[in-house]
Amino acid sequence: QVQLVESGGGLVQPGGSLRLSCACSGLIFSAYTMSWYRQAPGKERELVAGVTSPSGRTNYANSVKGRFTISRDNAKNTVYLQMNSLKPEDTAVYYCKAERETSGYQYWGQGTQVTVSS
Repeated sequence: QVQLVESGGGLVQPGGSLRLSCACSGLIFSAYTMSWYRQAPGKERELVAGVTSPSGRTNYANSVKGRFTISRDNAKNTVYLQMNSLKPEDTAVYYCKAERETSGYQYWGQGTQVTVSS
């Protein structure tokens, strides 16, 4: 059974930082491209950042470039999202996704709430 479990969300003031984690089990983690998405109330889910394996190539939404960093630890089956200089518009539920590009299989976590507010 594949499980993706996000953690690290919470309430933070504008300009603050958070680090999200997504621990995966039940899959060959190193074979999957890992991504973070987010969905704000009334908006569609959007890609925030992704990281491939084994190359570790990353991509980011323009809105988070220079502020967010995605990374992965294949030994721990975990992907991270370091979020700095947070803005109120970053408020959303953040989801972790695992996708095997060769087959199209994809799995999602349950999401973690990030709220940026003073």
